[in-house]
Amino acid sequence: MSVTDLAAQVGLSKTPCQMRLKRLIDDGVIKGFRAVLDMAQLGLDHIAFTEVKLSDTREQALAEFNQGVMAIPEIEECHMIAGSFDYLMKVRTVDIRRFRLVLGEKISTLPHVSNTSTFVVMESIKDHS
Repeated sequence: MSVTDLAAQVGLSKTPCQMRLKRLIDDGVIKGFRAVLDMAQLGLDHIAFTEVKLSDTREQALAEFNQGVMAIPEIEECHMIAGSFDYLMKVRTVDIRRFRLVLGEKISTLPHVSNTSTFVVMESIKDHS
C-alpha cells in the first residue's frame, strides 16, 4: 500500500502519515514488510499442524529442539504450548507424501521428540498470510 493510500485510509495527510510510519519503524513497532505469496501457485498448499511432545523439557533440551526446528524449512511456524503437548508446528509441503517424509525423517528425529500427533488442513478459511 502506498503512503498516500495509507494516509487516506487513516485520515491524515501524506507528510504526517510518513512521519508516523517512520517513527513506528524506528521504534521497532513495525519490524518489516513482506510479500504475500500465493502458496497454491508455488505448489505448496498442503498444510498440516503437528503437536510435538518432548521426552525432556529442561532448558538444554528445549534449546536443542529449537535449534533443530530452525533447520527444517518445511516448518513454517513453531510455538511452545502450555498444555498436554509441548509444541505446535505449522508444516507446509507439496503433498501428503512429502509431509510423511518430513515428519518421519526430520520432525520425529529432532532432539527429545517422544511423540507427535498431526492434523491435516482440509481448507483454509482465514489465513493472515
